[in-house]
Parts: sequence; structure tokens; C-alpha cells
Amino acid sequence: MHKTAAYAATSATSPLAPWTLERRAPRTGEVLIDIRYCGVCHSDLHTVRGDWGPMDYPLVPGHEIVGHVAAVGEGVSRYKVGDAVGVGCFVDSCRACEHCKAGEEQYCAEGMVGTYAGRDRSTGEPTQGGYSTRITVHEDYVLRIPEGLPLDRAAPLLCAGITTWSPLKHFGLKAGDELAVVGLGGLGHMAVKLGVALGANVTVLSTSEGKRADALALGAHAFEVVGKDPAAGKKLARRFHMILDTASAAHDYNLYLGMLKVDGTMVLLGMPEPTLVGAGSLVMARRRLAGSLIGGIRETQEMLDFCAANGVVSDIELIDIADINDAYERMLRSDVRYRFVIDAASFGAA
Repeated sequence: MHKTAAYAATSATSPLAPWTLERRAPRTGEVLIDIRYCGVCHSDLHTVRGDWGPMDYPLVPGHEIVGHVAAVGEGVSRYKVGDAVGVGCFVDSCRACEHCKAGEEQYCAEGMVGTYAGRDRSTGEPTQGGYSTRITVHEDYVLRIPEGLPLDRAAPLLCAGITTWSPLKHFGLKAGDELAVVGLGGLGHMAVKLGVALGANVTVLSTSEGKRADALALGAHAFEVVGKDPAAGKKLARRFHMILDTASAAHDYNLYLGMLKVDGTMVLLGMPEPTLVGAGSLVMARRRLAGSLIGGIRETQEMLDFCAANGVVSDIELIDIADINDAYERMLRSDVRYRFVIDAASFGAA
């Protein structure tokens, strides 16, 4: 066992604080990873604060993990000590259902095992995430970080990157297509970058002018203020082949559905409060309203390789682990451009 420095929440209302956990030595097929960086996802905050249901505490969040292999167990064939690797949102699945066999472990019929707040399938113990200095994971659920990707800016690709890449590929975005992105946060900024790299014409849809300059700097071809203005909806009627909706606040889907071409697809990535969808918004132009989670291991590796080949990385703010509670408060205020990433070297100072 390896004593490992971490930061954990001990209740839904307590700040994250130093904690020590034990990571097991790698068993057959497993690798021990020295964590170098870990991204801070909005879902980390929701989970530790119990927004999505009661949790077991202490809880160590973090599922955008990058580092280097420190040790390998018997039978490991894909990785060797020193390799740059990553771990995303899950660390196991049943491996036997149709979804796992198809390489879509995120939709495992028995439920994927979350990198944190899950249950280890062999021991039944709670899984603990990447706000720590080590993690032990089976090689089947480890990603290779390609050369050329800076580790700190690659970390958010393991959640924000794959969450936007998967629907773009699954729903068939093509070069020359018109893509709209609703919301310009951690997910939205990756949607813009990936859409541009895939050759689409990308428009950011926002409720205010405040992010126009940022959107264009990220590579968006256009920026439109929508809000609740019906005139904006009419101006953009039947313009887009696809809309990626990353917004987490409640909003009117019908307004955006009207901006889709015939056979267009709007994909929900956020999970706001329910809203009523008028049948006419779909029926009158054979539109689709869909949802998408993250991606499987195969698809995530494809995304990482694409990002390395096309120079796509996340825009980040590197922080020390001691600043994590302040980072959470800033996330609530949308005061980050566009992802906090923890420098695991700072655990020594903490």
C-alpha cells in the first residue's frame, strides 16, 4: 500500500481539507500513476456538496488526471514506467454488456465505476479521485497522453474534451457544417476549439455581449447574443446543422431548436432544470433533440490523438491544491477562463 496525500471533503458543507489515503500496489493488469495535474470540473463541486444526491465521505474528487506510470502489475502490456498517461471519468465497468463490448463503457448496463464516488468492483470500497498524488487503475481504463500535448493543458481533455468530442463525432459533424455552441465555459470553449479543428463554421450563442472577444479569440467564426429575444431566434432560423448546448442553467430549448436546419440535431450536455419542449419545434423540420454523456476509452484516445495532431488544448489557470476552495467559489461565479488545473507538486507545500 502507498500512503498518498490528498484533499477531501468530509461532509457536504465542509471545505476540502488535507487527508491521507492508501493506494494499493498494482495488482495483475494494473498501473500505479504518479499524478502530475488534475483538472477541476464543475461536477466535482456538485458531487462533494451533495447536489446530485447523498455521498459517502471522506470524498476525494477529481477525474481529469494526468501523470506518469510509477509501477506496473503483472501482465501489463500497454504501459511501462515513465509513460505519460491519463485517467478520465471512470475506472472500471462490467466489460461484458453490449455497450462495454462496443467500446462505450460510459453507458455500461451495470453502471460505469466513477473515478471518484463510485464503488470498486472487486473490493466494494469507495473510489477516490485525482485531488491526490497517486492513483491505481487497471490498464484497460488508462489513456496514453501523446507527445506534444502539455500535461497541464491536456488534463481537462479527459472530461471537458471528450464530453464535447463524442457528440460532434457521433452525430456526424462534417467540415463546412454550421455548428452553434450554447455557453462558453469549460465545455463550451472545448466545443469551439474542436468544432473549428474539425472544419466546421462555429457560432457561439450567448445571453450577453460579455464573451464576444473571448469567443472570437478561441477561433469562433461568429458570436450572436440570443437571450430570450424572439427576434434573435428569427434572425438565426434554420441556420445550423448542429447545436451543442453546454448550458447548465434553465433555458428555453424551443428557441434554439428553431435555429436548426431540417434534420438538424441539438445535443444537450448540461443538465438544467426540466423545460417543456413543444412538439412543433421538432416535427416541423424533422429535428432531433438528443443528449450525450462522455465517451468510451477508445473514443477518448482518438480525441487525445486528434488534439495532439491539431494543437488543441484547454485554456487553463494552474492552481495550488491549497487554493481549491477558493477555486470552487470562483467556479460558482463563472470566474475562470476556462478550467482550473491543480498542480500536484503543490501537495508538498500544503
